[in-house]
Amino acid sequence: MRSPKTAARAAEGSTILRALARVGYIVLGVVHIVIGLVAVSIVTGGGSSSADQSGAMAQIRQTPIGVLLLWLIVVGLFALTIWQIVQAVVIRDPDAKKKWGYRVKFVGTALAYLAIGWTALVAALGGQSSSAQSSETFTAKLLATPGGVFLVVLIGLIVAGVGVAFVVRGITRAFKKHLSLPSGVTRSGIVTFGIVGYVAKGIAVGVAGILFIVAAFAHDPAKAGGLDAALHTLATLPFGAVILWVVGAGLVIYGVFCFARARYARM
Repeated sequence: MRSPKTAARAAEGSTILRALARVGYIVLGVVHIVIGLVAVSIVTGGGSSSADQSGAMAQIRQTPIGVLLLWLIVVGLFALTIWQIVQAVVIRDPDAKKKWGYRVKFVGTALAYLAIGWTALVAALGGQSSSAQSSETFTAKLLATPGGVFLVVLIGLIVAGVGVAFVVRGITRAFKKHLSLPSGVTRSGIVTFGIVGYVAKGIAVGVAGILFIVAAFAHDPAKAGGLDAALHTLATLPFGAVILWVVGAGLVIYGVFCFARARYARM
């Protein structure tokens, strides 16, 4: 029987897995573009869908080839999930002095892709899911347990930390080391899109984490929410419309960056 590392290395060398993982980046881009557009529609008063993964899947399903697109999203994101797990086992980054940290990062990313892929699968099969309701139910169950407030605060801090990590990764351009970028104007454009996209997504995710913390201290599960609740919260801030426009446009830009990532990601 092959060891996990041997199996992971074999999977890493699979041309089919690499191709499907690149497709995964493309469909991830599509999802973020749709979320960004829905976020902008909140400002204009035309937002009828949730500005999160479930809302994006609902919008995609309404298109003429929606079901086909949803199945492509499922395949692509599940392939990306497998790819991240493979990377967690192999760890080829020469800068990975503390391999456990990199493994946590890869596994966490894999779980995020799996969650989005699962949402797409539910939509492709004709079901419906609400991220906001799921977050509220999950938070309510946690708050009802001993130490529940601490657990919800911890989740909020972790989610907010992920948001900060996105912002830092964008500002420091840390994403560049995972790309084989071309030269010239194309390189500058991709890097700019990466900076803007990572910062915008980081802001949205960070606000979602803060909402969990607020829900914990208020003992009100209704205050907890995912990306949709975070974006709606941004809209209520001073100059909220402008902020939401910027974040929504940033998420669209992040989606376009994912297209470039599909082409230039080091695999």
